[in-house]
Amino acid sequence: MMRSQYTASGVDIDAGNHAVDLMRDSVRATYNDAVLAGIGSFGGLFDAAVFKEMDHPVLVASMDGVGTKVKLAASVGRFRGLGRDIVNHCINDILVQGARPLFFLDYFATSKLNPWQTSEVVQGIAEACKEAGMALLGGETAEMPGVYQPNEFDVAGTIVGVLERDEILPRSTIAAGDVLLGFSSSGPHTNGYSLIRKVFENTPLDDSLVARLLAPHRSYLSVVYPHLARVKALAHITGGGLIENIPRVLPDGLSALIHTKLWEAPPLWRLIQEKGNISTDEMYRVFNMGIGMVAIVGRASLADLVNSIPEATFIIGELVEGERKVVLH
Repeated sequence: MMRSQYTASGVDIDAGNHAVDLMRDSVRATYNDAVLAGIGSFGGLFDAAVFKEMDHPVLVASMDGVGTKVKLAASVGRFRGLGRDIVNHCINDILVQGARPLFFLDYFATSKLNPWQTSEVVQGIAEACKEAGMALLGGETAEMPGVYQPNEFDVAGTIVGVLERDEILPRSTIAAGDVLLGFSSSGPHTNGYSLIRKVFENTPLDDSLVARLLAPHRSYLSVVYPHLARVKALAHITGGGLIENIPRVLPDGLSALIHTKLWEAPPLWRLIQEKGNISTDEMYRVFNMGIGMVAIVGRASLADLVNSIPEATFIIGELVEGERKVVLH
């Protein structure tokens, strides 16, 4: 049989079809009654009738990538967690505005398609979508030799969610004296991996360290969403760490005073700081330091909220008068 000229150019259509076959069942497992057309369609169809039950529905959309965590994952052959990373990161990004997720679209691009590798990532995406009650409505798998270096790939995704207009966070009631309540991270999540890879570039990575470094980005949907009525604002601690992300939800005239001794950062952060000779200020500006989500809560609501949450939380500081910045104490 004559070899396909397209295959000779570096693009294998058969490999792409095989990848779709491997991921098909996982994707379909995320479907609910609102999905009218999904995998195999030119565009995903989602029934908007759900909005009829709402007074003033507002759509919230966000897009993100996994960053250079893909390099570390590829070096040890662990791919499924990357799928969870991208979904949960995006869920948290719209959760901070009070939205619940509706559907997700994924993008996987590589120099040469490896069907198993691709399906591992997408199955991780599908698993995280199903856990969130969200449909994986569609996506793109791209093989682009010459654009990506050999054995390189990237993962990104887009999420769409919904909320009532009068429930959008942050609320206008944020005030000095409000408390910063921290929720534990599962690790570095999807941020700071260029620095992490540099710190450990000459260090053998045992299974324990790999597991800690590649722990999937956790979703805060199930633990936070049911309690949003008691929350004034949420900050997802992503790139920029605690120092850069909390001011994004503060009004003019307020700053956040964080007491770093009120919680103990997991040992991984101490290891990264010592091996990399990184200053404390930079650690808090790059990494989440064990706190992946911060809620701003009025003192009157704090006790009820903490007692309602089925996991340990940390009071890490409070709001004070200032110019929209974080002060470490």
